[in-house]
Amino acid sequence: MAKILIIEDDPKIAQLLQNHLEKYGFEAVITEQFDKILDFFKEIQPDLVLLDINLPSFDGFYWCRQIRQISTCPILFISARSGEMDQVMALENGGDDFITKPFHYEIVMAKIRSSLRRAYGEYAPKVKERIVELDGLVLYVERMEVTKDGQTVPLTKKEAVLLEMLMKRSPRIASREAILEKLWDDQSFVDENTLNVNVTRVRKKLQELGIVEAIETVRGAGYRLIPNWEHSS
Repeated sequence: MAKILIIEDDPKIAQLLQNHLEKYGFEAVITEQFDKILDFFKEIQPDLVLLDINLPSFDGFYWCRQIRQISTCPILFISARSGEMDQVMALENGGDDFITKPFHYEIVMAKIRSSLRRAYGEYAPKVKERIVELDGLVLYVERMEVTKDGQTVPLTKKEAVLLEMLMKRSPRIASREAILEKLWDDQSFVDENTLNVNVTRVRKKLQELGIVEAIETVRGAGYRLIPNWEHSS
């Protein structure tokens, strides 16, 4: 049974969507705390998200970007805003599809089933899981997890990509330019300190596995991962 998260501030529409989804065998969960959407997402781990654009505090575009930091699950925007730019913004911020209000529930159900098939079912790409291993440190890129000696630590999407680059290039240097290009499409809008913050976060995640001082800052060049940890066999 697929779990669907409904992020809609109109309680009547949210309830109707939930009733219709449950009628077709889905588990539907409605969020009511619109300032803690990401926390709720992490808690329930949905298979798909129905996301309105006009929400209290922050709009749906913002929350879509936040979810995309930690998940690749399908996100379908549902909104009364039908302009072309709204639809472009929805897709460019990480959405998979756009449904305009008022909508026919059968169309919503069809789009949900189609998205679930593409993501998890018969239409999902049959690709081998990407795994990077270095002296007993194992990174599961798509799962966004890193393990060592049976201990697992979760990562954000950017942390996983950054660690993948460092592990693949070790003991060579990963240049700042290469990392910025990999993590952000448009480097011109990335603050100088942003990369440092992400490197610090990866260092802290490695510390949770007992790995310290493994990421070396090479002044004027970039970063290098030194496999200085012991591998327990």
